[in-house]
Amino acid sequence: MKYDAALTNAKPPGEILSKGTFGPWAVEEPGDTAVSGEYDFRDADLSVFKGIAGTLASTGDFDGSLSSLSVHGQARVPNFNLTISGNKVPLSTRFEVLVDGTNGDTILKPVTGTIGTTPFTTNGGVIKHDSDPRRTTTLDVTIPSGNIQDLLTLAMKGRPFMAGTIFLQTKIEIPPLTTKVRSKLLLDGRFDLSKAVFLQSKIQDRIDGLSRRAQGQPNSKEIDEVISGMAGSFKLEDEVMTFRALSFAVPGAGVDLAGNYNLKTDALDFHGALKLEAKISETMSGWKRWALKPVDPFFSKKGAGTLLHIKIEGSAKEPKFGLDLGRTSLSICQVGQLKDAQ
Repeated sequence: MKYDAALTNAKPPGEILSKGTFGPWAVEEPGDTAVSGEYDFRDADLSVFKGIAGTLASTGDFDGSLSSLSVHGQARVPNFNLTISGNKVPLSTRFEVLVDGTNGDTILKPVTGTIGTTPFTTNGGVIKHDSDPRRTTTLDVTIPSGNIQDLLTLAMKGRPFMAGTIFLQTKIEIPPLTTKVRSKLLLDGRFDLSKAVFLQSKIQDRIDGLSRRAQGQPNSKEIDEVISGMAGSFKLEDEVMTFRALSFAVPGAGVDLAGNYNLKTDALDFHGALKLEAKISETMSGWKRWALKPVDPFFSKKGAGTLLHIKIEGSAKEPKFGLDLGRTSLSICQVGQLKDAQ
């Protein structure tokens, strides 16, 4: 039979207009019943899902059987946002999915989309396991060349603090939701950030200062607006982001770290090494340069002019950088000299 129907979707709530053909009915196995048509899904309110918000619209067509529907379509959320930030970013996708109409399980094969100006691809599934009352979402997401400002706008309150190009590859798992999305979200992936510039002048000034000292030219004004690079591998579980490896580089300097960032308490705990092209004395000027010359040999290691063990603690808003004295053998006199230099 032919049909023309107006339906109300339960979650997310919205209206679905659909028309097509149905049947003939497969008596012995209803899931084998043929169905095809097209749909128009309007004004779907995503705020019913904890942690996200926006108004979704989607159009497409489908064919197959009730238990194996092939769906082609596109979706748009012009005001997509995470409730932790509230910043609205346009989201659009084109997709091919396989849907089991008898239970709602969905396989993505794959989805291409754009968030802000950043393109991405994803595949995976939204599956209800026998022991769970709700579905688990499992995705593999790749951003081949994205704008870090789009991601920071989505994830953080206020304006983005950095511009640059990001490569990101991660697995995302959202178990059946009984609490907010962030507390259940699982991530496991890697990223590479290039051509990064900090948009807050205070941060960029510090990065420029690091590069000047690292190159042995602490007073050079020609070293300005330096470009940074960052890469790492990470895992997020129970609102704790663990960086198995995190590297940061500017002209003349490189930092290698590992540690955790606790999203619940906004607490940083990172330890690692800072390598500079310049010797420790060359990072200073005037009398301090001469005062530090005796300690140069203690820090000229592993092919670097200077190698220092460092730590980053405090919060993301107010990070505290310092020497990791537990991993650095220094005399009391040398510690005093270095603190004066800092």
